Amino acid sequence: MLRFMPVGDSMTIGSAGEHTWRYRLWRHLCAAYGGPFTFVGPRETLYDKEAEAPVSYAYADPDFPRGHLAGWGEGWFHMAPLIGEAVRAHRADVLLVSLGLIDLGFYTDAEQTADNVRDFVAAARAAKPRIRMVLLPVTPNIRAEHDAPFAAQVAHFNELLAKTAADLDETSSPLVMASPPPSYDIHTDTYDGTHPNESGEHKIAAAFAAAMDDAWGLGGPYDG
Repeated sequence: MLRFMPVGDSMTIGSAGEHTWRYRLWRHLCAAYGGPFTFVGPRETLYDKEAEAPVSYAYADPDFPRGHLAGWGEGWFHMAPLIGEAVRAHRADVLLVSLGLIDLGFYTDAEQTADNVRDFVAAARAAKPRIRMVLLPVTPNIRAEHDAPFAAQVAHFNELLAKTAADLDETSSPLVMASPPPSYDIHTDTYDGTHPNESGEHKIAAAFAAAMDDAWGLGGPYDG
């Protein structure tokens, strides 16, 4: 049984009424991956905007393994201390990580965020030395269109993330950089300039699927 753990911020946890890219990727793997697999993690809920808390189970389609380690307003800063126990408890084999926007927007600069990436990787490997990871670069959101220093930090962090992945890559515990979805447009693939709508969910899922297919021959090309 191959165990995937999605790790992310609000774009990964999703909010009440959504499918999430996690669901889209699960559907793809059901069709394209030839062996048993599941999604795992210490959390299962969506974010409820009215309650302002991650308390909703109102998925558009709840019939899939909903385990994850994602949180509204959380980043590398928050997940680095949590990932070791999550990997140990849920025996994750592959981490699918989409983090960084929150860090750069509110907590840490690009260099500090890259340091937290290193802490995250070290903690995950301490829990499972042969774990595999796919890292998705940060997609600039609507804020980057009018905040040039923030846009520069996003670009700089993505460069550091790629360098960090290359530096830390190991044969026994590979780190793979996913390519940003080439046609992703925050004006048509999100509902608010940040959070993915249906087309955005498919494009994020496709980015993870392509990375795993290219690196490991796992799952084949995305056909959402």
